[in-house]
Amino acid sequence: MTAPLVIEDYDAGWPQHFETLRTRISAVLGPLAAAIEHVGSTAVPGLAAKPIIDVDVLLQSHTDLQLARERLSAIGYAHQGDLGVPGREAFRAPAADVWHHLYVCLPNRPAYFEHLFFRDHLRSHPEDAHAYELLKRSLASRYGNDRDGYTRAKTGFIEEILQRAKVVGVELFRSAARIIR
Repeated sequence: MTAPLVIEDYDAGWPQHFETLRTRISAVLGPLAAAIEHVGSTAVPGLAAKPIIDVDVLLQSHTDLQLARERLSAIGYAHQGDLGVPGREAFRAPAADVWHHLYVCLPNRPAYFEHLFFRDHLRSHPEDAHAYELLKRSLASRYGNDRDGYTRAKTGFIEEILQRAKVVGVELFRSAARIIR
């Protein structure tokens, strides 16, 4: 049985945990990484969240994935595949580490940019961040330790926000895709 879902009040230490992770990951991946971003709810100041830091690494090139896997494996990360999200490879963190999810994203794929759009939208729209927090607290209470059910139940809200964010950010996505090619 998995641990119950717990939504905690915002922790001002989450950005520092991310910076520690970014420093370590950057040192290992070096120029393979075009960007390393703090995404997810812990990246939104003031937003309650599960106390898990989400880290997205955007690779410079599709051809860098195998080398990135090897380098991350050397420091204790276990590759888990794309977990059903094309263009985004998941890695399980070393057991004794800060609780986090690591995703390595391929360039020109929407997964990375969707994380940024969602994060940035919540950062700049406190009313939506508050609504998301209320939803997460309600769903955590309802789903207990059913993480898949909890995640599925949030999907409609996230997709609605992404649609609004993409209307604003579609040109950013197109520009970034041209730069990263």
